[in-house]
Amino acid sequence: MSKEKERRMFVGVVWNCAAELKLLLTALLFLCSLITLLHFIPSRLISFSPIDLGSCISTPAAPLHYVSHLNATNSSTPSATIPPPMSTTTTTAPPPSPPSLEKDRLLENGVVKRAFNPFGSAAYNFILMSAYRGGYGTFAVMGLASKPLHIYGKPSYRCEWVSSDKRQNPISVAGDKILPDWGYGRVYTVLVINCTFPVPVGDGETGGKLLLHATTNGGGDTDFNTTDTFEALTETGQDFVNFTSMFEAPPKYDFFYCGSSLFGNLSPQRVREWLAFHVRLFGEKSHFVFHDAGGVHEGVMEVLQPWMDKGYVTLQDIRDQERFDGYYHNQFLIVNDCLHRYKFQAKWMFFFDVDEFIFVPKKSTIKSVVNSLSDYTQFTIEQMPMSYKLCLEEDRGKSYRKWGFEKLVYKDVKRGIRRDRKYAVQPRNVIANGVHMSQNTVGKTTHKTEGRIKYFHYHGTIAERREPCRQLVNTTAITIDGTPYMVDTTMRDIAATVKRFELKTIGTTLQRTRQ
Repeated sequence: MSKEKERRMFVGVVWNCAAELKLLLTALLFLCSLITLLHFIPSRLISFSPIDLGSCISTPAAPLHYVSHLNATNSSTPSATIPPPMSTTTTTAPPPSPPSLEKDRLLENGVVKRAFNPFGSAAYNFILMSAYRGGYGTFAVMGLASKPLHIYGKPSYRCEWVSSDKRQNPISVAGDKILPDWGYGRVYTVLVINCTFPVPVGDGETGGKLLLHATTNGGGDTDFNTTDTFEALTETGQDFVNFTSMFEAPPKYDFFYCGSSLFGNLSPQRVREWLAFHVRLFGEKSHFVFHDAGGVHEGVMEVLQPWMDKGYVTLQDIRDQERFDGYYHNQFLIVNDCLHRYKFQAKWMFFFDVDEFIFVPKKSTIKSVVNSLSDYTQFTIEQMPMSYKLCLEEDRGKSYRKWGFEKLVYKDVKRGIRRDRKYAVQPRNVIANGVHMSQNTVGKTTHKTEGRIKYFHYHGTIAERREPCRQLVNTTAITIDGTPYMVDTTMRDIAATVKRFELKTIGTTLQRTRQ
């Protein structure tokens, strides 16, 4: 009976509130219909979204100053957490509409004119790496440029000097472009631009800047003649003073090494041997610049660090050049940057790789050799190719304790082969350079250096972190795969001297270096 009474009471309540419920349901139905309709109205006709409408009917947050005041006054008593004010969302501008396409057209004479629509860009016009002053009125600008542009087009460059003193008028000259990589480039080719003004520019008080105007001259798209202008170099008055003191002073170093791009999983032990050998060869007034294109990992860095601490080595991180597809990690660009960056700091600059070892006969020194060649701006160096895997049988069981140039003693003696040469220059007389020699020098070049200087080439040994002795031989001559080899212990005989030099110079810090 009680259940029946409760049911009647519930029905009565609902019946009495029917009008209010109808009104509430009608309001909800209208609101939902409005929100649904807004989704179909174009966004440009309304200044708010359905989400904004939802935020409008929600409880507004208290102003920030009110929340801070409320928290301060109630800090002594526990209170409910007051929500932070809602952040206003900034609406970003819609992306620009894509350009309208040119369409095929039917001409009056009945010819169908087809349309071509270009998008994007295949390569940058110019990628600046560096620019250096080469004299009171001369500059060199190093960079990469689109290879197709230079092969199939006729781009031009104009250099402009703008003094910081507004009373002086800008002066401009045509830039002399040099392609030192001889067309080896890929998407990009190396470009050196020589800017020589008819009068000295800059001074020790006001400074100025060098602008480069790079013009495509219709290369790539003959409908356009695009010119890109950029600051190649900014110089303060103090920069000019520093250059003057360096330019007029004797070179700081007798010998300077400009290394090519280092990449791959290099062997720390081979780098260790190379450094100890050449620091000893070139002496105290020498310096070595290495360029890290991804090859200076932790093990190699541990080898370089002691020599960096001694002031013999500078390491430059050039990994960003990998973004631009040039020949062999853009090594032509790197050696040209090194030439112009340090050209007034060295009497002689050497260009060779870290798997190559310079050697001079016992009765001479590197200084006596270059002195005998001082009439030349450039001389090249003969190669002695060595096997990367043949070792003596007598080293079995102990080869792992010997250095690479100590145990790899078999020389390739095949005749009638043109072998690559490396080179050295007096840098003040060089405008641009390559990897194996320079074709842009002021002065003479000689290749007749046999008997005075040579280099032993251990190709492939620096890039592998493993024991190089893979075949032990008990003979003075052997032919493998048509290549004759003979024992040459020239480098083996001086290994002990080099090891003692390293120990004396930097101590035992590298004694545990691994392959």
